[in-house]
Amino acid sequence: MPVETSLTRSVLYIPASKERALEKARGLETDAIIFDLEDAVAPDEKETARAVLRKALTQGGYGSRLRIVRINGAETEWGKADIEALKTMDFDAVLLPKVESAADISNVNSALPDVPVWAMIETPKGILHAEEIAVHPALEGFVMGTNDLAKELRCRFRADRLPLIGALQSALLAARAHGVIAIDGVYNAFKDDAGLALECEQGRDLGFDGKTLIHPAQLATANRVFSPSAAEVDLANRQIEAYETAEAVGQGVAVVDGKIVENLHVVTARQVLSQAKAIAEAQE
Repeated sequence: MPVETSLTRSVLYIPASKERALEKARGLETDAIIFDLEDAVAPDEKETARAVLRKALTQGGYGSRLRIVRINGAETEWGKADIEALKTMDFDAVLLPKVESAADISNVNSALPDVPVWAMIETPKGILHAEEIAVHPALEGFVMGTNDLAKELRCRFRADRLPLIGALQSALLAARAHGVIAIDGVYNAFKDDAGLALECEQGRDLGFDGKTLIHPAQLATANRVFSPSAAEVDLANRQIEAYETAEAVGQGVAVVDGKIVENLHVVTARQVLSQAKAIAEAQE
């Protein structure tokens, strides 16, 4: 199951059919890559995309980046062929589109029993059944499909994503209850750095581990926002030190910057430091 120190701040979609993009991805500062066999690949390119992806994964060179392959849905004519192709490829996880029940996870898990499964949560049924999906032992991560979800909900676009907040929080609740990684949906305006930063901040405030991205230009912003800041690291260190000092003299709480620090704050502080350490090690 997922480990809290897994780096998934930036999760970049790359069409599996584009050799140049697959080559370029080896040098990008992305924590994870979604090699896309689904939406980003035209119907007449599906077979070619599998061959191109196989070649790229065989060549390797993606370092510590998490390699996730998004396949076509089981209900499509390409889904079974994708699964058969993946049986002889080297990757880290398979991503299923439009997951609406634990049975969807089981169907793929039976064909790829040793591969962690990630689920696109992008329909009303997916939201309503999020806990049932999250509890599946093969399930490792949620990826929010906010574009499809907005379409299905018939909600209007708002910069603050107010119409989607309830659905996003429902998926997050299920993810956190069962130790599942949760990745926010894409920001479509890839040239709007300010808008992307605001949406990343919102996603982090809600509790997401990172954000899916559609363009390399979005990587730096996502990595920055979903990383602990210097101020957060400093506060975490001071909270831990103050609490341990208080505990040593038999006190159950400490005070830092005029605010109570209890054990629960120390747990969060240690998570901050753990992530900061993982980021530093990845940059070495």
